[in-house]
Amino acid sequence: MHPSVHAKTQPSKPAFIMAGSGETVTYGELEARSNQGAQLFRKHGLKVGDGIAIFMENNVHYLPLCWAAQRSGLYYTCISSRLTAGEIEYIVKDCGAKVFITTKSMGTVAEELSTRMPGVKKFMLGGTSAGYESLEEALKPMPTTPIADETPGADMLYSSGTTGRPKGVKRTLTGGPLAQANPLMMLAKMLYQFDENTKYLSPAPLYHAAPLRYNMTVHNFGGTCVVMEHFDPEDALRQIEKHKTTHSQWVPTMFVRMLKLPEAARKKYDVSSMKMAIHAAAPCPIPVKKQMIEWWGPVISEYYAGTEGNGFCAINAQEWLAHPGSVGKALLGELHIVGDDGKECPVGESGTVYFANGPEFQYHNDPKKTAEARNDKGWSTLGDVGYVDKDGYLYLTDRKAFMIISGGVNIYPQEAENVLINHPKVADVAVIGVPNEDFGEEVKAVIQPIHWSDATPALGEELIAYCREHLSAIKCPRTVDFERELPRHPTGKLYKRLIRDRYWGNRDSKIV
Repeated sequence: MHPSVHAKTQPSKPAFIMAGSGETVTYGELEARSNQGAQLFRKHGLKVGDGIAIFMENNVHYLPLCWAAQRSGLYYTCISSRLTAGEIEYIVKDCGAKVFITTKSMGTVAEELSTRMPGVKKFMLGGTSAGYESLEEALKPMPTTPIADETPGADMLYSSGTTGRPKGVKRTLTGGPLAQANPLMMLAKMLYQFDENTKYLSPAPLYHAAPLRYNMTVHNFGGTCVVMEHFDPEDALRQIEKHKTTHSQWVPTMFVRMLKLPEAARKKYDVSSMKMAIHAAAPCPIPVKKQMIEWWGPVISEYYAGTEGNGFCAINAQEWLAHPGSVGKALLGELHIVGDDGKECPVGESGTVYFANGPEFQYHNDPKKTAEARNDKGWSTLGDVGYVDKDGYLYLTDRKAFMIISGGVNIYPQEAENVLINHPKVADVAVIGVPNEDFGEEVKAVIQPIHWSDATPALGEELIAYCREHLSAIKCPRTVDFERELPRHPTGKLYKRLIRDRYWGNRDSKIV
Protein backbone atom coordinates (compact mmCIF):
# COMPACT_ATOMS: atom_id res chain seq x y z
CA MET A 1 0.00 0.00 0.00
CA HIS A 2 0.92 3.68 -0.15
CA PRO A 3 -0.40 6.81 1.64
CA SER A 4 -1.86 7.97 -1.68
CA VAL A 5 -4.24 5.01 -1.50
CA HIS A 6 -5.29 5.85 2.06
CA ALA A 7 -5.84 9.48 1.01
CA LYS A 8 -8.65 8.23 -1.20
CA THR A 9 -10.22 5.81 1.29
CA GLN A 10 -9.74 7.73 4.56
CA PRO A 11 -8.68 11.33 3.77
CA SER A 12 -9.62 12.72 7.20
CA LYS A 13 -7.67 10.13 9.22
CA PRO A 14 -4.54 11.52 10.92
CA ALA A 15 -1.38 10.38 9.16
CA PHE A 16 0.76 11.92 11.89
CA ILE A 17 0.52 14.16 14.93
CA MET A 18 3.34 16.33 16.26
CA ALA A 19 3.44 15.45 19.96
CA GLY A 20 4.52 18.85 21.27
CA SER A 21 2.51 21.24 19.13
CA GLY A 22 -0.43 18.93 18.50
CA GLU A 23 -0.32 19.77 14.77
CA THR A 24 -2.12 17.04 12.86
CA VAL A 25 -1.71 16.15 9.19
CA THR A 26 -4.40 13.93 7.69
CA TYR A 27 -3.89 11.51 4.82
CA GLY A 28 -5.70 13.95 2.55
CA GLU A 29 -3.33 16.73 3.59
CA LEU A 30 -0.30 14.48 3.29
CA GLU A 31 -1.36 13.63 -0.25
CA ALA A 32 -1.78 17.27 -1.22
CA ARG A 33 1.49 18.42 0.39
CA SER A 34 3.58 15.58 -1.01
CA ASN A 35 2.12 16.20 -4.47
CA GLN A 36 3.04 19.87 -4.24
CA GLY A 37 6.58 18.91 -3.25
CA ALA A 38 6.84 16.49 -6.16
CA GLN A 39 5.58 19.16 -8.55
CA LEU A 40 8.18 21.61 -7.21
CA PHE A 41 11.01 19.12 -7.68
CA ARG A 42 9.97 18.52 -11.28
CA LYS A 43 9.69 22.29 -11.86
CA HIS A 44 13.33 22.64 -10.88
CA GLY A 45 14.41 19.91 -13.25
CA LEU A 46 14.84 16.98 -10.88
CA LYS A 47 14.28 13.69 -12.66
CA VAL A 48 14.10 10.06 -11.56
CA GLY A 49 17.36 9.07 -9.86
CA ASP A 50 18.28 12.62 -8.79
CA GLY A 51 18.51 13.54 -5.12
CA ILE A 52 17.56 16.05 -2.45
CA ALA A 53 19.06 16.63 1.01
CA ILE A 54 17.06 17.54 4.13
CA PHE A 55 18.71 19.20 7.14
CA MET A 56 15.95 19.85 9.68
CA GLU A 57 14.75 19.22 13.19
CA ASN A 58 11.63 17.08 13.65
CA ASN A 59 8.77 19.22 12.36
CA VAL A 60 5.45 19.02 10.54
CA HIS A 61 7.10 19.40 7.10
CA TYR A 62 9.55 16.52 7.37
CA LEU A 63 7.46 13.51 6.37
CA PRO A 64 5.54 15.27 3.56
CA LEU A 65 8.87 16.23 1.98
CA CYS A 66 10.14 12.65 2.19
CA TRP A 67 6.94 11.38 0.59
CA ALA A 68 7.26 14.07 -2.10
CA ALA A 69 10.70 12.72 -2.98
CA GLN A 70 9.56 9.12 -2.69
CA ARG A 71 6.73 9.55 -5.21
CA SER A 72 9.07 11.45 -7.57
CA GLY A 73 11.59 8.64 -7.93
CA LEU A 74 14.22 10.66 -6.07
CA TYR A 75 16.83 9.77 -3.51
CA TYR A 76 16.26 11.69 -0.27
CA THR A 77 19.20 12.13 2.10
CA CYS A 78 18.19 13.11 5.62
CA ILE A 79 21.07 14.71 7.51
CA SER A 80 21.65 14.83 11.26
CA SER A 81 20.76 18.18 12.81
CA ARG A 82 23.82 17.77 15.08
CA LEU A 83 26.41 18.04 12.31
CA THR A 84 28.67 20.97 11.51
CA ALA A 85 28.51 22.95 8.27
CA GLY A 86 31.61 21.17 6.98
CA GLU A 87 30.16 17.72 7.67
CA ILE A 88 26.88 18.65 6.00
CA GLU A 89 28.65 20.12 2.97
CA TYR A 90 30.57 16.85 2.58
CA ILE A 91 27.37 14.77 2.62
CA VAL A 92 25.46 17.04 0.23
CA LYS A 93 28.31 16.99 -2.26
CA ASP A 94 28.91 13.27 -1.84
CA CYS A 95 25.26 12.30 -2.39
CA GLY A 96 24.94 14.65 -5.37
CA ALA A 97 21.82 16.39 -4.08
CA LYS A 98 20.41 19.03 -6.40
CA VAL A 99 18.10 20.55 -3.77
CA PHE A 100 18.95 21.34 -0.14
CA ILE A 101 16.16 22.03 2.37
CA THR A 102 16.66 23.42 5.87
CA THR A 103 14.87 25.56 8.44
CA LYS A 104 15.43 28.90 10.11
CA SER A 105 15.80 26.93 13.35
CA MET A 106 19.08 25.49 12.11
CA GLY A 107 20.55 28.93 12.80
CA THR A 108 24.18 29.74 12.13
CA VAL A 109 24.91 26.34 10.55
CA ALA A 110 22.26 26.94 7.89
CA GLU A 111 23.58 30.47 7.36
CA GLU A 112 27.13 29.20 6.98
CA LEU A 113 25.96 26.74 4.32
CA SER A 114 24.30 29.48 2.25
CA THR A 115 27.50 30.28 0.34
CA ARG A 116 28.66 26.70 0.05
CA MET A 117 27.50 23.95 -2.29
CA PRO A 118 27.38 25.97 -5.54
CA GLY A 119 24.84 24.70 -8.05
CA VAL A 120 22.56 23.29 -5.33
CA LYS A 121 19.11 24.90 -5.05
CA LYS A 122 18.57 25.97 -1.44
CA PHE A 123 15.23 26.32 0.34
CA MET A 124 14.39 27.31 3.91
CA LEU A 125 11.28 26.81 6.06
CA GLY A 126 10.11 29.06 8.89
CA GLY A 127 11.80 32.17 7.49
CA THR A 128 14.61 32.93 5.08
CA SER A 129 18.29 33.86 5.15
CA ALA A 130 20.59 35.12 2.44
CA GLY A 131 21.09 32.45 -0.21
CA TYR A 132 17.81 30.66 0.49
CA GLU A 133 14.33 30.82 -1.01
CA SER A 134 11.22 30.36 1.12
CA LEU A 135 9.99 26.81 0.66
CA GLU A 136 6.50 27.76 1.84
CA GLU A 137 6.23 30.42 -0.88
CA ALA A 138 7.67 28.08 -3.51
CA LEU A 139 5.12 25.37 -2.66
CA LYS A 140 2.03 27.60 -2.58
CA PRO A 141 1.37 27.77 -6.35
CA MET A 142 2.22 24.11 -6.96
CA PRO A 143 -0.67 21.80 -8.01
CA THR A 144 -1.90 19.31 -5.43
CA THR A 145 -2.32 16.66 -8.13
CA PRO A 146 0.22 13.87 -8.79
CA ILE A 147 3.04 14.35 -11.27
CA ALA A 148 2.68 12.41 -14.52
CA ASP A 149 5.67 10.11 -14.04
CA GLU A 150 5.29 8.84 -10.48
CA THR A 151 7.69 6.05 -9.49
CA PRO A 152 9.18 5.05 -6.11
CA GLY A 153 12.28 6.81 -4.87
CA ALA A 154 14.33 5.71 -1.87
CA ASP A 155 16.20 7.10 1.08
CA MET A 156 19.96 7.42 0.73
CA LEU A 157 21.14 7.69 4.29
CA TYR A 158 24.60 8.09 5.75
CA SER A 159 26.12 6.17 8.61
CA SER A 160 26.49 8.30 11.71
CA GLY A 161 30.26 8.48 11.36
CA THR A 162 31.07 7.11 14.83
CA THR A 163 34.37 5.72 13.50
CA GLY A 164 35.19 8.12 10.68
CA ARG A 165 33.66 9.82 7.64
CA PRO A 166 29.96 8.97 7.21
CA LYS A 167 29.23 6.55 4.39
CA GLY A 168 26.19 6.84 2.13
CA VAL A 169 24.17 3.69 1.48
CA LYS A 170 22.57 3.74 -1.96
CA ARG A 171 19.92 1.27 -3.01
CA THR A 172 18.82 0.56 -6.56
CA LEU A 173 15.46 2.09 -7.46
CA THR A 174 12.84 -0.52 -8.30
CA GLY A 175 11.00 1.35 -11.04
CA GLY A 176 7.82 -0.39 -9.90
CA PRO A 177 4.43 0.99 -8.80
CA LEU A 178 4.14 3.35 -5.81
CA ALA A 179 2.13 0.84 -3.79
CA GLN A 180 4.63 -1.97 -4.24
CA ALA A 181 5.36 -3.83 -0.98
CA ASN A 182 8.91 -3.75 0.36
CA PRO A 183 10.79 -6.07 2.76
CA LEU A 184 10.37 -3.73 5.73
CA MET A 185 6.59 -3.73 5.29
CA MET A 186 6.53 -7.51 5.29
CA LEU A 187 8.77 -7.68 8.38
CA ALA A 188 6.71 -5.05 10.20
CA LYS A 189 3.51 -6.97 9.52
CA MET A 190 4.92 -10.40 10.35
CA LEU A 191 6.98 -9.47 13.42
CA TYR A 192 5.25 -6.44 14.87
CA GLN A 193 1.65 -6.71 13.64
CA PHE A 194 1.62 -3.32 11.88
CA ASP A 195 -1.75 -2.60 10.27
CA GLU A 196 -4.19 0.27 9.66
CA ASN A 197 -4.92 0.45 13.41
CA THR A 198 -1.31 1.04 14.42
CA LYS A 199 -0.63 4.13 16.53
CA TYR A 200 3.11 4.57 16.49
CA LEU A 201 5.09 6.73 18.91
CA SER A 202 8.31 8.02 17.36
CA PRO A 203 10.58 9.59 20.01
CA ALA A 204 13.75 9.79 17.88
CA PRO A 205 15.05 12.14 15.16
CA LEU A 206 13.51 11.50 11.74
CA TYR A 207 16.86 11.80 9.99
CA HIS A 208 17.93 8.41 11.34
CA ALA A 209 17.20 5.28 9.30
CA ALA A 210 14.93 3.41 11.71
CA PRO A 211 12.58 6.27 12.73
CA LEU A 212 12.29 7.51 9.15
CA ARG A 213 11.62 4.10 7.65
CA TYR A 214 9.24 2.94 10.37
CA ASN A 215 7.17 6.14 10.25
CA MET A 216 6.85 5.79 6.50
CA THR A 217 5.99 2.10 6.90
CA VAL A 218 3.15 3.06 9.27
CA HIS A 219 1.88 5.35 6.49
CA ASN A 220 2.07 2.50 4.00
CA PHE A 221 -0.30 0.57 6.25
CA GLY A 222 -2.60 3.55 6.89
CA GLY A 223 -1.84 3.91 10.61
CA THR A 224 -1.13 7.06 12.64
CA CYS A 225 2.26 8.29 13.87
CA VAL A 226 2.87 10.47 16.93
CA VAL A 227 6.17 12.25 16.32
CA MET A 228 7.99 13.79 19.27
CA GLU A 229 9.90 16.96 18.44
CA HIS A 230 12.45 16.07 21.12
CA PHE A 231 12.77 13.08 23.40
CA ASP A 232 11.91 13.64 27.06
CA PRO A 233 11.51 10.52 29.22
CA GLU A 234 8.42 11.60 31.14
CA ASP A 235 6.79 13.21 28.10
CA ALA A 236 7.23 9.95 26.19
CA LEU A 237 5.19 8.17 28.87
CA ARG A 238 2.64 10.99 28.74
CA GLN A 239 2.26 10.60 24.97
CA ILE A 240 1.72 6.84 25.25
CA GLU A 241 -1.15 7.43 27.68
CA LYS A 242 -2.59 10.43 25.80
CA HIS A 243 -2.69 8.81 22.36
CA LYS A 244 -3.02 5.19 23.49
CA THR A 245 -0.14 4.30 21.21
CA THR A 246 0.19 0.64 20.27
CA HIS A 247 3.71 0.59 18.83
CA SER A 248 6.91 2.50 19.50
CA GLN A 249 10.61 2.42 18.81
CA TRP A 250 13.45 3.22 21.18
CA VAL A 251 17.17 3.11 21.79
CA PRO A 252 18.57 1.76 25.08
CA THR A 253 19.59 5.19 26.39
CA MET A 254 15.90 6.14 26.30
CA PHE A 255 15.08 3.07 28.40
CA VAL A 256 17.79 4.07 30.88
CA ARG A 257 16.43 7.62 31.18
CA MET A 258 12.86 6.40 31.71
CA LEU A 259 13.96 3.85 34.30
CA LYS A 260 15.86 6.54 36.22
CA LEU A 261 12.79 8.74 36.54
CA PRO A 262 11.39 8.96 40.09
CA GLU A 263 9.16 6.00 40.84
CA ALA A 264 6.11 8.28 41.15
CA ALA A 265 6.64 9.55 37.61
CA ARG A 266 7.02 6.03 36.21
CA LYS A 267 3.81 4.85 37.86
CA LYS A 268 1.85 7.97 36.95
CA TYR A 269 1.16 7.01 33.33
CA ASP A 270 -0.85 4.16 31.81
CA VAL A 271 1.28 2.37 29.20
CA SER A 272 -0.99 -0.66 28.85
CA SER A 273 -1.97 0.28 25.27
CA MET A 274 1.55 -0.60 24.10
CA LYS A 275 1.54 -3.86 22.16
CA MET A 276 5.03 -3.65 20.74
CA ALA A 277 7.99 -1.57 21.96
CA ILE A 278 10.81 -2.09 19.49
CA HIS A 279 14.43 -1.24 20.25
CA ALA A 280 17.70 -1.35 18.33
CA ALA A 281 20.68 0.85 17.28
CA ALA A 282 22.87 0.18 20.32
CA PRO A 283 23.52 -2.62 22.85
CA CYS A 284 21.01 -2.85 25.70
CA PRO A 285 22.43 -3.94 29.07
CA ILE A 286 20.71 -7.07 30.38
CA PRO A 287 19.51 -5.50 33.69
CA VAL A 288 18.01 -2.55 31.79
CA LYS A 289 16.02 -4.77 29.48
CA LYS A 290 14.86 -7.00 32.33
CA GLN A 291 13.54 -3.95 34.17
CA MET A 292 11.71 -2.75 31.05
CA ILE A 293 10.03 -6.14 30.59
CA GLU A 294 9.04 -6.17 34.26
CA TRP A 295 7.58 -2.67 33.88
CA TRP A 296 5.89 -2.81 30.45
CA GLY A 297 5.36 -6.54 30.16
CA PRO A 298 6.48 -8.90 27.35
CA VAL A 299 6.03 -6.26 24.65
CA ILE A 300 9.74 -5.38 24.34
CA SER A 301 11.11 -6.58 21.01
CA GLU A 302 14.64 -6.13 19.68
CA TYR A 303 16.29 -6.31 16.30
CA TYR A 304 19.80 -6.02 14.91
CA ALA A 305 20.33 -4.45 11.50
CA GLY A 306 22.04 -1.49 9.88
CA THR A 307 21.32 1.27 7.41
CA GLU A 308 22.99 -1.03 4.87
CA GLY A 309 20.07 -3.48 5.10
CA ASN A 310 22.33 -6.47 4.45
CA GLY A 311 20.77 -8.62 7.16
CA PHE A 312 18.21 -8.60 9.95
CA CYS A 313 18.02 -10.42 13.30
CA ALA A 314 15.08 -10.19 15.69
CA ILE A 315 14.04 -11.47 19.10
CA ASN A 316 10.87 -11.05 21.16
CA ALA A 317 10.62 -10.77 24.93
CA GLN A 318 9.88 -14.44 25.56
CA GLU A 319 12.84 -15.56 23.46
CA TRP A 320 15.09 -12.99 25.09
CA LEU A 321 14.22 -14.14 28.60
CA ALA A 322 15.38 -17.61 27.52
CA HIS A 323 18.47 -16.14 25.80
CA PRO A 324 19.26 -12.98 27.78
CA GLY A 325 21.59 -10.62 25.97
CA SER A 326 20.86 -11.99 22.51
CA VAL A 327 19.75 -9.80 19.58
CA GLY A 328 17.98 -12.74 17.96
CA LYS A 329 18.10 -15.10 15.02
CA ALA A 330 18.65 -14.08 11.42
CA LEU A 331 15.43 -13.52 9.49
CA LEU A 332 17.14 -11.86 6.53
CA GLY A 333 20.54 -13.14 5.43
CA GLU A 334 22.49 -16.04 6.95
CA LEU A 335 24.68 -15.48 10.02
CA HIS A 336 28.36 -16.34 10.00
CA ILE A 337 30.97 -15.57 12.67
CA VAL A 338 34.44 -15.19 11.20
CA GLY A 339 37.76 -15.03 13.06
CA ASP A 340 40.77 -12.85 12.25
CA ASP A 341 42.19 -15.79 10.29
CA GLY A 342 39.22 -15.68 7.93
CA LYS A 343 37.86 -19.00 9.14
CA GLU A 344 34.38 -19.53 10.53
CA CYS A 345 34.24 -19.66 14.33
CA PRO A 346 32.64 -22.51 16.27
CA VAL A 347 29.54 -22.02 18.42
CA GLY A 348 30.19 -19.70 21.35
CA GLU A 349 33.41 -18.19 19.98
CA SER A 350 33.52 -14.47 19.14
CA GLY A 351 34.43 -13.09 15.74
CA THR A 352 33.27 -10.58 13.17
CA VAL A 353 29.55 -10.87 12.35
CA TYR A 354 28.83 -11.47 8.64
CA PHE A 355 25.63 -11.96 6.67
CA ALA A 356 25.52 -14.19 3.61
CA ASN A 357 22.88 -14.10 0.88
CA GLY A 358 21.41 -10.84 2.17
CA PRO A 359 20.46 -7.82 0.06
CA GLU A 360 23.34 -6.17 -1.76
CA PHE A 361 24.45 -2.64 -0.85
CA GLN A 362 27.15 -0.21 -1.81
CA TYR A 363 28.75 2.75 -0.11
CA HIS A 364 28.24 5.64 -2.46
CA ASN A 365 31.44 6.93 -4.08
CA ASP A 366 33.52 4.58 -1.95
CA PRO A 367 34.29 1.26 -3.66
CA LYS A 368 37.17 0.70 -1.21
CA LYS A 369 34.88 0.74 1.84
CA THR A 370 32.32 -1.34 -0.05
CA ALA A 371 35.00 -3.95 -0.72
CA GLU A 372 36.27 -3.82 2.88
CA ALA A 373 32.77 -4.69 4.12
CA ARG A 374 32.93 -8.03 2.30
CA ASN A 375 35.11 -11.10 2.63
CA ASP A 376 36.37 -13.46 -0.04
CA LYS A 377 33.09 -15.39 0.07
CA GLY A 378 31.05 -12.28 -0.66
CA TRP A 379 29.58 -12.12 2.87
CA SER A 380 29.08 -8.59 4.23
CA THR A 381 29.62 -7.09 7.68
CA LEU A 382 28.71 -3.95 9.61
CA GLY A 383 31.91 -4.25 11.64
CA ASP A 384 30.36 -5.75 14.77
CA VAL A 385 31.82 -8.56 16.85
CA GLY A 386 29.73 -11.32 18.38
CA TYR A 387 29.04 -15.02 18.72
CA VAL A 388 26.21 -17.46 18.08
CA ASP A 389 24.91 -19.95 20.65
CA LYS A 390 23.90 -23.54 19.98
CA ASP A 391 20.33 -22.45 19.20
CA GLY A 392 21.44 -19.98 16.52
CA TYR A 393 20.94 -16.78 18.56
CA LEU A 394 23.39 -13.94 18.00
CA TYR A 395 25.08 -12.08 20.87
CA LEU A 396 26.97 -8.89 20.11
CA THR A 397 30.25 -8.31 21.92
CA ASP A 398 31.13 -4.83 20.62
CA ARG A 399 32.21 -2.88 17.58
CA LYS A 400 35.51 -4.26 16.32
CA ALA A 401 36.88 -0.72 16.03
CA PHE A 402 36.25 -0.07 19.74
CA MET A 403 38.30 -3.01 20.99
CA ILE A 404 41.04 -2.13 23.51
CA ILE A 405 44.35 -4.01 23.36
CA SER A 406 46.09 -3.80 26.71
CA GLY A 407 49.26 -5.81 27.19
CA GLY A 408 48.24 -8.05 24.29
CA VAL A 409 44.82 -8.79 25.80
CA ASN A 410 41.69 -7.94 23.77
CA ILE A 411 39.12 -6.05 25.86
CA TYR A 412 35.66 -5.13 24.63
CA PRO A 413 34.52 -1.97 26.46
CA GLN A 414 30.83 -2.76 26.09
CA GLU A 415 31.11 -5.23 28.99
CA ALA A 416 32.21 -2.53 31.43
CA GLU A 417 29.75 -0.01 29.99
CA ASN A 418 26.89 -2.45 30.57
CA VAL A 419 27.90 -2.74 34.23
CA LEU A 420 28.56 0.93 34.95
CA ILE A 421 25.33 2.25 33.42
CA ASN A 422 23.42 0.39 36.13
CA HIS A 423 25.07 2.36 38.92
CA PRO A 424 22.43 4.69 40.38
CA LYS A 425 24.62 7.80 40.03
CA VAL A 426 25.51 7.23 36.35
CA ALA A 427 23.51 8.84 33.54
CA ASP A 428 25.78 7.77 30.67
CA VAL A 429 29.16 6.11 30.21
CA ALA A 430 31.86 5.54 27.62
CA VAL A 431 34.69 3.10 28.21
CA ILE A 432 37.73 3.66 26.00
CA GLY A 433 41.37 2.75 25.66
CA VAL A 434 43.87 5.51 26.45
CA PRO A 435 47.67 5.53 26.00
CA ASN A 436 49.77 3.54 28.43
CA GLU A 437 53.55 3.40 28.04
CA ASP A 438 53.87 -0.15 29.37
CA PHE A 439 50.74 -1.84 28.01
CA GLY A 440 49.97 0.22 24.90
CA GLU A 441 46.47 1.02 26.15
CA GLU A 442 44.68 1.04 29.47
CA VAL A 443 40.96 1.11 30.22
CA LYS A 444 39.35 4.42 31.18
CA ALA A 445 35.71 5.23 31.94
CA VAL A 446 34.31 8.62 31.01
CA ILE A 447 31.18 9.19 33.09
CA GLN A 448 28.22 11.55 32.78
CA PRO A 449 26.80 11.64 36.31
CA ILE A 450 23.11 12.20 36.97
CA HIS A 451 24.07 15.08 39.27
CA TRP A 452 27.24 17.01 38.45
CA SER A 453 27.86 17.58 42.16
CA ASP A 454 28.65 13.84 42.40
CA ALA A 455 31.59 14.16 39.99
CA THR A 456 34.29 13.58 42.61
CA PRO A 457 37.35 11.34 42.99
CA ALA A 458 35.39 9.41 45.60
CA LEU A 459 32.72 8.49 43.03
CA GLY A 460 35.44 7.49 40.59
CA GLU A 461 36.87 5.05 43.12
CA GLU A 462 33.38 3.79 43.91
CA LEU A 463 32.68 3.09 40.22
CA ILE A 464 35.94 1.21 39.72
CA ALA A 465 35.13 -0.97 42.75
CA TYR A 466 31.55 -1.44 41.54
CA CYS A 467 32.77 -2.62 38.14
CA ARG A 468 35.23 -5.05 39.72
CA GLU A 469 32.39 -6.64 41.68
CA HIS A 470 30.94 -7.81 38.38
CA LEU A 471 33.88 -8.19 35.98
CA SER A 472 37.52 -9.26 35.92
CA ALA A 473 39.77 -6.37 36.97
CA ILE A 474 41.48 -6.31 33.55
CA LYS A 475 38.16 -5.41 31.90
CA CYS A 476 37.45 -2.60 34.35
CA PRO A 477 38.62 1.01 34.19
CA ARG A 478 41.81 1.93 35.98
CA THR A 479 40.78 5.59 36.00
CA VAL A 480 37.55 7.56 35.73
CA ASP A 481 36.95 11.01 34.25
CA PHE A 482 33.72 13.00 34.33
CA GLU A 483 31.92 15.05 31.67
CA ARG A 484 28.69 17.01 31.90
CA GLU A 485 27.37 15.39 28.72
CA LEU A 486 28.79 12.67 26.49
CA PRO A 487 28.68 13.17 22.71
CA ARG A 488 25.89 10.70 22.14
CA HIS A 489 23.86 10.88 18.95
CA PRO A 490 20.08 11.14 19.54
CA THR A 491 19.80 7.79 17.74
CA GLY A 492 21.63 6.23 20.68
CA LYS A 493 25.06 5.85 19.14
CA LEU A 494 28.03 7.21 21.02
CA TYR A 495 30.65 9.28 19.19
CA LYS A 496 33.44 7.40 20.91
CA ARG A 497 35.96 8.68 18.37
CA LEU A 498 35.48 12.23 19.67
CA ILE A 499 36.17 11.13 23.24
CA ARG A 500 39.21 9.05 22.30
CA ASP A 501 40.75 11.86 20.27
CA ARG A 502 41.00 14.02 23.40
CA TYR A 503 43.29 11.45 24.99
CA TRP A 504 45.29 10.35 21.98
CA GLY A 505 45.99 13.75 20.39
CA ASN A 506 48.51 13.21 17.60
CA ARG A 507 49.38 9.71 18.77
CA ASP A 508 48.21 6.69 16.86
CA SER A 509 44.59 5.82 17.64
CA LYS A 510 43.14 2.91 15.72
CA ILE A 511 39.67 4.46 15.38
CA VAL A 512 39.80 6.58 12.26
